[in-house]
Amino acid sequence: MSSEKEVQIRKNQGIQPRHVAIIMDGNGRWAKNQGKSRISGHKAGIESVRRAVSFSVNHYLDALTLYAFSRENWNRPKKEVMDLLDLFIVVIESEINSLHKNNVCLKIIGDISRFSRRLQDSIYSAEEQTKSNQGLRLNIAANYGGRWDIVHGVRKIAGQVKDGLIQPEQIEEETLSSHLCLHKIAPVDLVIRTGGEYRISNFLLWQVAYSEFWFTDTLWPDFDEYVFEGALNAFAQRERRFGGTSI
Repeated sequence: MSSEKEVQIRKNQGIQPRHVAIIMDGNGRWAKNQGKSRISGHKAGIESVRRAVSFSVNHYLDALTLYAFSRENWNRPKKEVMDLLDLFIVVIESEINSLHKNNVCLKIIGDISRFSRRLQDSIYSAEEQTKSNQGLRLNIAANYGGRWDIVHGVRKIAGQVKDGLIQPEQIEEETLSSHLCLHKIAPVDLVIRTGGEYRISNFLLWQVAYSEFWFTDTLWPDFDEYVFEGALNAFAQRERRFGGTSI
């Protein structure tokens, strides 16, 4: 494994991403292929989350953002939704000490007000326990949607305009950006989607404006350090121009 100094050099050169976001897709299809229930696929996906977090820590990423539960996921069968939320509680409560031990700062992004009181309490407790950690910033997007994020930010700005704290002509891109999720951390450099789909599914619509995208047919429960390494290797070959030219 490279040293932290070597990784920092690669980050400065733009070869190593600082912030990776992953759309974790394929749990249900994995379970179907195995002849198992959908919740079995979600449970198998938890092992991939552990591997992805461990990989990110070992490769000195600044941030890892995982798309765990979208606002549209409420439209799934009620039992699957309830099983997913129950699993979310179990995972948070069973993994938080390990995350804390590894200096990981956990943050849940999204509208958690719709969750049960127990799940909300688990989230608040986990965030409080790890808030001072200076290692990997682990963001879990739960009841999150990119459009919701933007609308939520616009509402905050509209309230400031109404109160006379800001004038409409003072609103810039940074104004909105500062009111969205993830505004205090490194921009998303790389978006990975598993499961063979080629869309972003309302994920971080504002934040991925200049991100690199990498898609794989690998179903999420089969996502491991080798696949993750492949994504980073592909990223290292990209030329990021941010609207400019290379010559």
